[in-house]
Amino acid sequence: MFKADLIERAANFRSMAEDPERTLESCPALVLNADYTPLSYYPLSLWPWQTAIKAVFLERVDIIASYDRAVHSQSLDMKVPSVIALRQYVKPSEFPAFTRFNLFLRDRFSCQFCGSQQHLTFDHVVPRRLGGKTTWENIATACAPCNMKKGGRTPQQAGMQLYTRPIRPTHWQLQQQGRGFPPNFLHETWRDWLYWDIELEA
Repeated sequence: MFKADLIERAANFRSMAEDPERTLESCPALVLNADYTPLSYYPLSLWPWQTAIKAVFLERVDIIASYDRAVHSQSLDMKVPSVIALRQYVKPSEFPAFTRFNLFLRDRFSCQFCGSQQHLTFDHVVPRRLGGKTTWENIATACAPCNMKKGGRTPQQAGMQLYTRPIRPTHWQLQQQGRGFPPNFLHETWRDWLYWDIELEA
């Protein structure tokens, strides 16, 4: 009963006016696996503050760091978690799902023929009319102009060359790609747990 009462309180928390410029909606928690690595780099593994607090009360996570912002109920005050770690390790699947987003991420959101990042779509390297299948190994990110130029031909027939050969990426490879795309906002308490593929400040 006590735990259930705490969870109910978490759902009804009201914010304390410590920072009127920062709403609770802009206070997500960075979620780390039990080995203290992010569950995901891109998109970055973030939970809304309500989800993070409920997970704390359910004893599913440990609080690593908190915002200065706090929430309170009638009998409890609590700082909003900014970094939490799962108590049980979640083993990622070896291979990510074959989705539009993951394909773009594998190809670093750029056309594999010209490098453009505008008007992206997908191209069957071996056209379907020639027996090409819709698989990791036969789909490449392409901008609309390159896709139209290639048409229903192979790259060789169209006189075009792929920057990289399409492969089926592992979960680790996709997360490595994600490290090249840091979000616009990184809270200071997140930085010790994130390793981005960007040049460090002197």
